[in-house]
Amino acid sequence: MKVDGSCHCGNIRYEAEVDPATAGICHCADCRKLTGSAYRVGVRTSAADFRLSGGTPSIYIKTADSGTKRAHAFCPVCGSPIYAAAPENPTVYSLRVGGLRQGADLPPRIQIWCASGLPWAMDLTQLPGRERQ
Repeated sequence: MKVDGSCHCGNIRYEAEVDPATAGICHCADCRKLTGSAYRVGVRTSAADFRLSGGTPSIYIKTADSGTKRAHAFCPVCGSPIYAAAPENPTVYSLRVGGLRQGADLPPRIQIWCASGLPWAMDLTQLPGRERQ
């Protein structure tokens, strides 16, 4: 599936071919901190199918408890998260679904690190909703 996205301010723009079957939610504490939210929603693309079409993201290298390093890209102007990948010679990028214009067409197919999730974030179906603030 062809997708395109941007950061909030439009400084960073990108295009990719993604497999919708790889869309997922991560509930780990690191993803919560890195997104400033209850979880992170991502979809995978191969390095060959990803192209920055505008701007240069800032990169933060995060070292996991296992010692594995991940490069987290974000807009240096507005701070929007863009992707995560291996710090050197990435073969796969995990794009942040919130920045994709086609995000509504990428429902998550899996949740990971559920044991680390915020209990209230695991089921929001009973929470009242409003169409606008």
